[in-house]
Amino acid sequence: MSSKLKAAVITEWHPVDMIHFHRLFWQFDEFEVYVQSLDIFCKDEDNDKYDVVVYYNLSDPTPAEDDARRIYLEQKLGSSSQGILLLHHAILNYRNWELWTKVAGVGDRSFKYYWEQTVRYDLTAVDHPITRGLRNFAMIDETYTMAEPNPDNEILITADHPNSMKAIAWTRQYKNSRVFCYQSGHDDFAYKDRNFQEILRRGMLWCANRLG
Repeated sequence: MSSKLKAAVITEWHPVDMIHFHRLFWQFDEFEVYVQSLDIFCKDEDNDKYDVVVYYNLSDPTPAEDDARRIYLEQKLGSSSQGILLLHHAILNYRNWELWTKVAGVGDRSFKYYWEQTVRYDLTAVDHPITRGLRNFAMIDETYTMAEPNPDNEILITADHPNSMKAIAWTRQYKNSRVFCYQSGHDDFAYKDRNFQEILRRGMLWCANRLG
């Protein structure tokens, strides 16, 4: 039996550069990674076997009350210590659903987006396990302009760019789960960046209660 941590990576609706996306996660030696749709994940009666769930879906509208997705998200999300990582557009999931607003920790998730922006990222929480020992860096990525995270978040990374929100990465608690929100990660410009890779890897470990 493998001693590696198990990670579910959820995709839905939004196009994904799937080959490079898979390669991104294959290099994380601590994890067995299972990429799947939200529909399959929520219908899996054994979905609590994962140590962390990386949401990379962009789903809308709010599911109906008898939808398996809504039943899972309302009843099980945050009910255990299973980690929650919202990557890039997953922060924008279900924009009119209060549940996801609470998970993301952003009160107003209306947004505009800008492709292929060159952004300098400043690591503002230098003692946090996800960013400790890393340095500021620049990367090409898609950016969002939207409301900043609520005050109950810890901001880890910021950007000073006219086409970007200031907060880029933040942590929070949703019920019993650690949550890491990371606005970066649109395509292979980010996937192949070593700084992005390390922050994502550490974020997954932190969410899974294996770091810090």
